[in-house]
Amino acid sequence: MGKGFSFVAGAVIGAAAGTIIGILVAPRSGAETRAMAADMANDAWDNARDMYEQGVDQAKSAASDFGPMVDAKTDELRAKVDLARERMDQLREQLNDAIAGGNVTPAADVVVESVVSDVPVDGAEAAEA
Repeated sequence: MGKGFSFVAGAVIGAAAGTIIGILVAPRSGAETRAMAADMANDAWDNARDMYEQGVDQAKSAASDFGPMVDAKTDELRAKVDLARERMDQLREQLNDAIAGGNVTPAADVVVESVVSDVPVDGAEAAEA
């Protein structure tokens, strides 16, 4: 408790000394200093408001540009999908022509032979054999 009390006492004495020295060496009177501080606060407020208004304007501009950009990308994507559909139709027609011409065997007509292995898959099957 002794260290905490001495720290607080030192902080209070230091703050008081700083206030006294600041008043004694201040280049202006209190009224002038307060007026200057008020002017600085008003300038800061005006700057903050201007920055806010600029941000709002930029956001509105970006939002108005966003709609046409989305529309353009949507149109571009639709064109690509239509092109892909046309290409798929062409490939389907080519495949049907090849099947009709007898050049390709349909997958449903392909016979797959099953292969039986004599090698056991795991230890349980080896024990049964």
